[in-house]
Amino acid sequence: MPLIEFAEVTHTFGDGPAVLEDVSVSLQERRIGIIGGNGSGKSTFVRMINGLVVPETGTVKVDGDSTANQARRIRRKVGFCFTNPDSQIVMPTVAEDVAFGLRRLRLAKNDVQQRVSGILATYGLTELADRPAHTLSGGQKQLLALASVVVTEPEVLVLDEPTTLLDLSNEQRIRREIEQLDLQVILVTHHLHLLDGFDRVLVFHGGRLVADDHPDEARAAYRKLVT
Repeated sequence: MPLIEFAEVTHTFGDGPAVLEDVSVSLQERRIGIIGGNGSGKSTFVRMINGLVVPETGTVKVDGDSTANQARRIRRKVGFCFTNPDSQIVMPTVAEDVAFGLRRLRLAKNDVQQRVSGILATYGLTELADRPAHTLSGGQKQLLALASVVVTEPEVLVLDEPTTLLDLSNEQRIRREIEQLDLQVILVTHHLHLLDGFDRVLVFHGGRLVADDHPDEARAAYRKLVT
């Protein structure tokens, strides 16, 4: 698994208080959960992993590459799924959107077609290949967003609250798909049950990393904070 390293990271947006303050941690486990209240810094933390946010002070590295000057290389390793899939669906049809992420890999046309058809089949989207992406249901859009990232074969997948907008049935579907992924997963969630079986869970509060433990202990620490 890739080694992700945060060293003395602090970050603010504008003149406000620090959204992250003096965070140092190394991550290499297969399944890592990130929890905390709204505004705790957890989303900023994970967006730093592939350079969507670059820290004001401190460094973030993936396998030794710094997000400050090697973001393009890091993004080949680290895929990112947003809370709202509409934020990353950019092409008119389902198949075109899946193929879009492969452009930077400069694959042969046949290879692109094979990857697209394969991932659509994996996520049950084959019959929707030519459907306008904006007409999909919320659950189908989240599957499309996931497929569009996984098709690029990243080594790490960061998911920022991917089930927040979903009903129970679609939440369970996304959970099953995440469980089957053969790569490193970093999951931000308010749904604490999704972290069953994870290797490690980090808890953020007030911009600081306040707990780092096995799921049961970390979730207990978080519940204590909010009560």
